[in-house]
Amino acid sequence: MRAVTWQGKGRMSVEDVPDPWIQDPDDIVIRVTSSGLCGSDLHLYEPLAPFMEVGDVVGHEPIGVVEEVGRDVTSLRPGDRVVVPFNVSCGRCWMCAHGLHSQCETTQNVEQGTGASLFGYSKLYGQVPGAQAEYLRVPFADRLPIKVPDGPPDDRFVFLSDVLPTAWQAVEYAALQPGDTLLVLGAGPIGDMCARIALMRGIRVFVVDPVPERLQRVSAYGAEVLVTDSDADTVTTVLEVTRGRGADAVIDAVGMEAHGSPAAESMAKVVGLLPDRVAQPLMRRAGVDRLAALHLAIQAVRRGGTVSVVGVYGGPMDPMPLMEMFDKQVQLRMGQANVRRWSDDILALLLEPTDHLGVESFATHHLPLEEAPAAYHDFRAKNDGMVKVLFRP
Repeated sequence: MRAVTWQGKGRMSVEDVPDPWIQDPDDIVIRVTSSGLCGSDLHLYEPLAPFMEVGDVVGHEPIGVVEEVGRDVTSLRPGDRVVVPFNVSCGRCWMCAHGLHSQCETTQNVEQGTGASLFGYSKLYGQVPGAQAEYLRVPFADRLPIKVPDGPPDDRFVFLSDVLPTAWQAVEYAALQPGDTLLVLGAGPIGDMCARIALMRGIRVFVVDPVPERLQRVSAYGAEVLVTDSDADTVTTVLEVTRGRGADAVIDAVGMEAHGSPAAESMAKVVGLLPDRVAQPLMRRAGVDRLAALHLAIQAVRRGGTVSVVGVYGGPMDPMPLMEMFDKQVQLRMGQANVRRWSDDILALLLEPTDHLGVESFATHHLPLEEAPAAYHDFRAKNDGMVKVLFRP
């Protein structure tokens, strides 16, 4: 089959790789009909390069049709249409039973000190073959995939794999009521969807992003965009529109954008030149992240407010303004989305006739799988108004 593979720092290539097969009795194999390109896939370009191997198949946002089923699978059969969550969770362990599917004890990567395995996401998270491919093996078939009806286009359901539950959890963690104020930092796919979900719940939403096309998208859904020249200017503006109090909650939807910080990008390049056995522990211990967004969130939130971190961070030695956080009594919530914790509620919304969240027009680009290498480059550079890409194998 054809699949998008990692070939080195900043290099993706579509190659022929072996077809997946039924390895365990509760596996299925799906034919992928659409698969998304995620902002976190860009971390594989350079920041997480020490944890990648040439030939790794990437991607973690698929929808497709069941082709084969293992002998123990009872809830699915060939021809069924399913969305596959990005985290590989068993659905039965203590963590899954408590709604913490991203911490699944069955697929936790204890040797790496990380949570549940992820499709297509490096040795840090299990090195599971990814979904930007023609076919995908899916374990735990009776509990992991989300069965969806035939008929509506892929775009109606595909974002159940990552974008929707990630944004949904971020808004849930913000713990807001109708009429409260929310500041969203970053209007990429996740920040955009966070704004849409919050607006649907009657929350007043402000959004900051340096890319005009992205601000136009969220503005069309009713978000109030803040065009500012600096982080200090953003804080001042937020205080002005919230009577000097600050936002009730802030969602950091930026995370680890090493390519947005010269210092962080330089560090990533230096680490990338080292042998993997040296680079891996250095990446785990040294701080290389761009923390400006997180610091801005802490400054802009009101006293006693909540910062919900949905952007992915790494580098455990990065400094945090703990004195300010303590003084302001800031609540901080974060983590990979527990997809199956939220998927039933979101699916019920998607099955309504009205496209409440605009999912069917959410993707800005639909591309053949063969164009993936160029799409990675353009998405990283924010070219051509590219916000969300779906590949069609």
